[in-house]
Amino acid sequence: MGSGPPTYEAEPTALPPADPDDLDDLVADTVLDGARYGPCTLRAVSVRGDSARFRGEPRRDSLLTARFGSGEHALVLVAMATGARATPGAHRAAAEACHWIGRAVGRSHARLAEDIRAGRRGDLKSGLHRLTDRSLGRLRAGAAEQGIDPEEYAATLRCLLLPADPGCRTRVFFGVGEGGLFRLRDGEWQDIEPRVQDVTGEPVVGFGSVSSETPEGDRLTMDLGIPTPPSPYEPAPEPLREPFRFRASVARPGDTLVMCTGGLAEPLRGEPELCEYLTGRWSGPNPPGLAAFLADAQVRVKGYSDDRTAAAVWEA
Repeated sequence: MGSGPPTYEAEPTALPPADPDDLDDLVADTVLDGARYGPCTLRAVSVRGDSARFRGEPRRDSLLTARFGSGEHALVLVAMATGARATPGAHRAAAEACHWIGRAVGRSHARLAEDIRAGRRGDLKSGLHRLTDRSLGRLRAGAAEQGIDPEEYAATLRCLLLPADPGCRTRVFFGVGEGGLFRLRDGEWQDIEPRVQDVTGEPVVGFGSVSSETPEGDRLTMDLGIPTPPSPYEPAPEPLREPFRFRASVARPGDTLVMCTGGLAEPLRGEPELCEYLTGRWSGPNPPGLAAFLADAQVRVKGYSDDRTAAAVWEA
């Protein structure tokens, strides 16, 4: 789709280089997963972009799908991350970001599932904010231990929480960084990505804007533009980063919720023909099978060749 044929070939060309002493570092070209719990059916995929396939670079996107708990009290997590562009360890940073948030959510899944069922959105937002803060903080700490610039060993992070309880249709999104959150309802696409100006509350450490108050509630004085000399006893302040994003919404029967990284979000926002095509594919009463979902997710669009990672949830 688009103004002409895509620049690169449709199928993988070159494999990423391999280290015989570190084969665990290899990343598969494509990862595909799915499940069904209660009224929702999940499909998830992560595909190496056309550019990376041509250049023999590893997939910078990482995908994690996990179920914590059992029965109606189970909680399904879908996490996806994208490593920094043009950095050698981007795929490792993305994988670590998914693993850290997976561990954090898994250890707190019982409380999270209870808060989702009870509709405690304030508790959910603050709790997930802390878990995201800790997970990305561990990523930055790991970069320091390896002697890597934290700006290069970084990743965006986007997550969905899906309760297995058939009586609960609340779907929770949270994360940090660019990407997309869309809802296909009654044949129409809705961009429901939380806007940055809608983000309120305490910033994630190292992310978001500087607070205008102290933790005790005192207003900070006006910034007069006078540079403050660095203290030899305190570390330099962290640069501002992306704010924490959160949305909890109640799904309707027939909805399709789509969370994705920038590799799919950008063509969805920029190419109406792709939205029209996926509307016809994903609006039916039955979710696509794994192979069909993979084919849909990698429909090629001229000018968009990044990795694509997407998770879609169909509501019965």
